[in-house]
Amino acid sequence: MLDSLRSAAGTWVAKLLLLLLVLSFAVWGISGQIANGFGGNAVITAGETTVTPIEYRLAYDRQISVLSQRFGTRVTREQAVALGVDQQVLSQLVAGAVLDEQARVMNLGVSKDRVAVLTAEDPAFQGPGGSFDRRQFEFVLRQIGMRPEDYLKNREQVAIRQQIVEAISDGMSVPDTFLRAVALYQGEDRTVEYLVLPPALVEPVEAPTDAQLGTYFEENKARYAAPEYRKIDYVRLQPEDIADPAAITDEQVAEDYQRSIAAFTTPERRTIDQIVFLNEDAAKIAADRLLGGATFEQMVEADGRSMDDVRLGTVEKSRVPDPAIAEAAFGLAKDEVSGIVQGAFGPAIVRVTEIIPETVKPLADVQEQIRRDLALAEANRILLDVHDRYEDARAAGSTIQEAAASLGLTVTTVESVSRAGQDPSGAVLRDIPETAELLRQAFETEIDVENPPISIGSDGFVYYEVRSVTPARDRTLDEVRDRVVADWTAAQVAARLAERAGAIEKRLKDGATLDEIAAELGYEKQVKRGVRRGATDPDLGEAGVAAVYGVTEGGTGLVPTPSGDGRIVFEVTEVFEPAGASAESVAPDMRQAFRSGWSDDLLDQLVAELQQRYEVTVNRTAIDQALSF
Repeated sequence: MLDSLRSAAGTWVAKLLLLLLVLSFAVWGISGQIANGFGGNAVITAGETTVTPIEYRLAYDRQISVLSQRFGTRVTREQAVALGVDQQVLSQLVAGAVLDEQARVMNLGVSKDRVAVLTAEDPAFQGPGGSFDRRQFEFVLRQIGMRPEDYLKNREQVAIRQQIVEAISDGMSVPDTFLRAVALYQGEDRTVEYLVLPPALVEPVEAPTDAQLGTYFEENKARYAAPEYRKIDYVRLQPEDIADPAAITDEQVAEDYQRSIAAFTTPERRTIDQIVFLNEDAAKIAADRLLGGATFEQMVEADGRSMDDVRLGTVEKSRVPDPAIAEAAFGLAKDEVSGIVQGAFGPAIVRVTEIIPETVKPLADVQEQIRRDLALAEANRILLDVHDRYEDARAAGSTIQEAAASLGLTVTTVESVSRAGQDPSGAVLRDIPETAELLRQAFETEIDVENPPISIGSDGFVYYEVRSVTPARDRTLDEVRDRVVADWTAAQVAARLAERAGAIEKRLKDGATLDEIAAELGYEKQVKRGVRRGATDPDLGEAGVAAVYGVTEGGTGLVPTPSGDGRIVFEVTEVFEPAGASAESVAPDMRQAFRSGWSDDLLDQLVAELQQRYEVTVNRTAIDQALSF
């Protein structure tokens, strides 16, 4: 609610007007209705302040638009109800109404000059030059059916409300005492000693009796029920399903090879070293020394660098960053050193230590790849034609098998699959195209119904039909006995381990030490230092760290292991406060978040007080009327 109020106090008008352009409010006949509120029936009344149905609808549609952008799809009325949008909007408008009523009682106002300035600053009314444009102002208001006087009245109302909001929130600062407490809280670390109690502590578990197994099965019968299974035929139509490499001639392959020869060519590459000098004089001294018999390596060492510093790597000519260096390097023989080259970063001397000649893959090595690629390209070109021919065949009465056979497509049968994509053995079927969407639709259609195809990405379709349905049913114990035995055993291990761990923790609370308990059990006591609040520790797990910070120094606890199959019994042995904790040690963004939170809390309290001071009434009939347009 507070975020919405602050938004309304700031850029509310610009955002609202832009949203109004998107929404089709013209059909409401807005002009004139803002003044009379659909016949004078106010949605909200707070003292002498009212909110009209049109104002409620504008706020409601604005919230729908925000949610639709967040979810990436248009939110329906039913979804909005489920999300509680109507109640959110109502709360926001009630808060705004009581603030407006308080402003009225306090005789707050804004001068016409100030309203004019705020209007001129509204981005919705600025022309190409970035300044207020009268024609743009009139055009925008005309598009949404709002009169200029109505807009100016609303703009004035927002500016007045802003005075109250700023009086509450501006200048708010968080006390240093609070921030230091935050720093102490965040910076604290602890030492914890613990034992890991594995399932082996209570294993083996005796086999269940028939009575125990039967009772467990009946109590958990729904877990073992067989879901509904369906038999599905489908035809996949993608370019690779209709590509025919045999139809591509050798001449087409040869032509494409020549046309795409660059794709099969690896350019010449050279290993290049370069020394860049500070100035021309330094470069000349080095060149003279090279002519006098010095080696390139000696020049590098004299320049205070290593060979790694001067090596550009093994690159093709187009990959050398400096064109001048590239031209020089690719004109040298192996191990030849250049003269002075005027590079982009200064005079340089270049050497080539290795030359890898250009290579071209022969046609014989790549012809099958080219043939497949050409066939796939042709398949892409005719894909929609094949789609239309399949649809025509079905429309003419052909079965899915007949239509597929006429086009050389394959019908695949999934003998039995659940809505979750598993076969009766529980194995997940992974080769079904567009699995999630196909199963969703297949479990919503009827047997032997021709269904619309499902798109596969941007270049394919899958056609499907349901052949038979095996209804969901309860399985018998005999069908799932092994699974039930395994589950019963696991439950027994978990229960017994929890009981044993609880007894161990009680001994710890009663004065026994972890060292004593570890020695009795034959386990090693673990010690972990520097455990920080909120850390994701691989040994303790997130829940374990939270439990460690849920007790005081000397406190004990019991949590599951991160894997979930064991238990950890622990004791907090040391608690350390951070050195130098102060208000300044709290990150600036966190200090700002606390400041905003405190301001919001104060504004919340003000709104709650005003709702008690001014009688607020809500007209549900008027809300229904507003949402009906």
